[in-house]
Amino acid sequence: MNVEAKLTGPHASDTLFDLSGRAAVITGGGTGIGFAMARALAGAGAEVTLWGRRLEKLDAAVAEIQAEGGKARAQQVDVSDEDAVVAGMAEAAAAMGGLDICVVNAGVGIGKELLIEATTDTYRKTLATNLDGAFWTMREAAKQMAAQAKDGRKGGSIINIASLAGIEGAGRNHAYGATKGALNSLTRSAAVELARYGVRVNAVLPGWIATDMTAGGQENEAFNAAIMPRVPARRWGEPDDFKGIAVYLGSDASRYQTGTTIVIDGGYSVF
Repeated sequence: MNVEAKLTGPHASDTLFDLSGRAAVITGGGTGIGFAMARALAGAGAEVTLWGRRLEKLDAAVAEIQAEGGKARAQQVDVSDEDAVVAGMAEAAAAMGGLDICVVNAGVGIGKELLIEATTDTYRKTLATNLDGAFWTMREAAKQMAAQAKDGRKGGSIINIASLAGIEGAGRNHAYGATKGALNSLTRSAAVELARYGVRVNAVLPGWIATDMTAGGQENEAFNAAIMPRVPARRWGEPDDFKGIAVYLGSDASRYQTGTTIVIDGGYSVF
């Protein structure tokens, strides 16, 4: 399904959310929020490359997007491996003829330990994917977009998937929260640096979303009883709730928006 919104007036022929001819990389694109965003970007006309560690998940996701008429391909890339990210970004850009959108979504939720009992191993594993991997992905995407700008293809959008844990007290999830807080900071600094190339950088902060990462909470009656009454929308969020923001941030509709953190949480953070 194509997502279109036509401008009115002298530019009535323009399509505000049309992503035809644009190329996108989505890390962690085989499941959850990443897959939903990939489907939305492809539905709006972009060619998408999905990254992930589990090739069977990626292949299934690509097949679904292709069945819907979208252009999609898979790359098995572990973002905690710097060399894999560097090679993967070069391969994706070469295959698609460039890079216009990068969704930095890959993440792990390792933890649930008390701070006084937390292990260095758990801490390092969380940072390796959620922060190091995000940094390397942003860096390589920025290199590609900056090089394109010098060749006359100015513009691009980097969309970082952070979390409410980056701005609130994430008890028993300190390493995860630290990585997401750092990602918010990286978003702002990159937005300032990359604006000269016409590249925008924004972060999306999901609240309680029903994904594989939150399966334990979804199945826990006590957890649901404590959390859901605090969500004005009175439900868990769903990956499909992020389709619209993906297309908006990837398109010209957000061409003057950069360095922002956008909360999507059903009202949880304001109630």
